[in-house]
Amino acid sequence: MPSKKLNIALIGTKFMGKAHSHAWSSAGKFFDLPAEPVLKVAVGRDEASLRAFADRWGWEEIATDWQQVIARDDIDIIDIATPTALHCEMALAAAKAGKQIFCEKPLALNVAQARAMAEAVREAGVTAYVNHNYRRVPAVMLAKHLIDTGRLGRIFHWRGAYLQSWIIDPEFPLTWHLQAEHAGAGPLWDLGSHSVDLARFLVGEIDSVQALTTTFIQERPLPGVEAGTFKAGGGKSAAAPRGRVTVEDAAIMAVTFENGALGSFESTRFATGRKNSNLFEIYGDKGAVAFSLERMNELEFFDATLPAGEQGFRTILVTEAEHPYIAAWWPPGHVIGYEHTFTHAVADFIQAVAAKRTIHPDFEDGVRAIAVLEAAKQSAADGRRVATGSIATP
Repeated sequence: MPSKKLNIALIGTKFMGKAHSHAWSSAGKFFDLPAEPVLKVAVGRDEASLRAFADRWGWEEIATDWQQVIARDDIDIIDIATPTALHCEMALAAAKAGKQIFCEKPLALNVAQARAMAEAVREAGVTAYVNHNYRRVPAVMLAKHLIDTGRLGRIFHWRGAYLQSWIIDPEFPLTWHLQAEHAGAGPLWDLGSHSVDLARFLVGEIDSVQALTTTFIQERPLPGVEAGTFKAGGGKSAAAPRGRVTVEDAAIMAVTFENGALGSFESTRFATGRKNSNLFEIYGDKGAVAFSLERMNELEFFDATLPAGEQGFRTILVTEAEHPYIAAWWPPGHVIGYEHTFTHAVADFIQAVAAKRTIHPDFEDGVRAIAVLEAAKQSAADGRRVATGSIATP
């Protein structure tokens, strides 16, 4: 084991708290790291559920006051796995305290918050990472390699779609994900931020956006109130009270890239039958690639430089030791899964912290992604194309 240790404080213990805990505990077992991550303290609200979470995942301590935890001298890394509305305040406090920061996506509610976060970590000189984990899928990294080595040639098109279906039921409750004050936006932020980050990573910067959004279900039951338990005026049972949805349910963006490519994005939680379908296609004058998270160990590649009679999309199983990250895992053909992308991110983050260097996507990347999304919101509201530069990125 490495002699140096890095104490982690995790804030947030739900879905992402589980994924991050698994990554912190497994990274050093598969990757040779310059420092050992120590699961020091898990931070949440309810002590009983927090204790159960800590015991299950191996956190040494629990706490309910995140400000006190950030101020502790024995904490090296703050992992922010909370709803989006809490990211900014926590990151600013962590940067001021000189902590390294591992933050879930999307980075912030808006560009103003994201910019403040980026400036704070820059002034503090700390390593700060925003967890767009899909960059660290080996097949995505292979696509990046093919593009960077010229195998696709000049890029003409990006086509991306992130499709889910978990809120089609009109009785699904009004969770924080459906309230702009907590989430920033709907799938445009939650799902679209992933797609925009991948597009920037693989194709380049986006310079203008035109968007359409819609909300299919305007009101939903308030959380924790079941139909039949509410007495209207103290009398007979009535339907559960409902609240207004303040985010979009679906969004479509058409964009231009600085390098002249055109792109399209679709993000929705109303794609019946799609649980977590994140896909993209990239077309160039020498070749093309296509990826789907539902087949995350595969990359489709078309080589247009071959003779016409030999051309055709071929599927590459991205499980060879020469592929990014795979050598740390299993023999060829033994596939990896969703959780491994978090482990890859943690391993890269620890190496960056130890070397005192930048890791991408950093908070500057987060700002630029939010600028694209904010331009899309403005475009949908105004019915016009919006230049991302008008959103005033750093």
